[in-house]
Amino acid sequence: MITNGYTNSIKHKKDELAIQYLPAVKAMAFRLKERLPSSIDFMDLSAIGTEELIKLARKYDEGLNDSFWGYAKKRVYGAMLDYLRSLDILSRASRKLIKAIDYAVEEYRLTHEDEPTDEELSVMLGESVEKIHEARIASSIYTVMPLHDQLHVGDEGASLANIEKDELIIVIKEILSGYKEREQLVIQLYYFEELTLKEISDVLNITESRISQIHKSVIQKIKESVGA
Repeated sequence: MITNGYTNSIKHKKDELAIQYLPAVKAMAFRLKERLPSSIDFMDLSAIGTEELIKLARKYDEGLNDSFWGYAKKRVYGAMLDYLRSLDILSRASRKLIKAIDYAVEEYRLTHEDEPTDEELSVMLGESVEKIHEARIASSIYTVMPLHDQLHVGDEGASLANIEKDELIIVIKEILSGYKEREQLVIQLYYFEELTLKEISDVLNITESRISQIHKSVIQKIKESVGA
């Protein structure tokens, strides 16, 4: 009985530790949700993060880690990203359609100031509006993934399995050097500062569609360079 009481006391203490950081988890989920389409539910992200937080609190050893949140933060965020990966958003067919959409958008922007609508893309590509809409949602979800994830998607991504990390960093630096300083900032602010497209737009005075275009262009050039 004494042992059970002690065990329950420890468990209660660790659950209280998790409760302290629930606001931080909700803030993280909200921040991630800001970068995602409306089809992704904030409550789902928050629930996934909370579940992971509780698991981490129950096995946390303060003798090995000085800061619980320092220990848990990356793991909680990683759990949310794993949830997004589990949605299986990029089938082979949708990858091809996304690539076709990106090309069509680039062509469209040569003679227009903004991006084509789903209806216009439907006519241009001979696909249903529903498929175009779903593919664009999948694309927007995947852009919040770490750069490593994005570079391994698609036919060119297979080549990355055979390249050393240091070599890949050199390739990325060379490609970014070909962009203007403001365009390089887009990648920095998006991946390292984790700003939303709107926030980057406000900071750099560039339209959100142009930011999205720069981002996709950089990813594709890295893939093509490595694949070559």
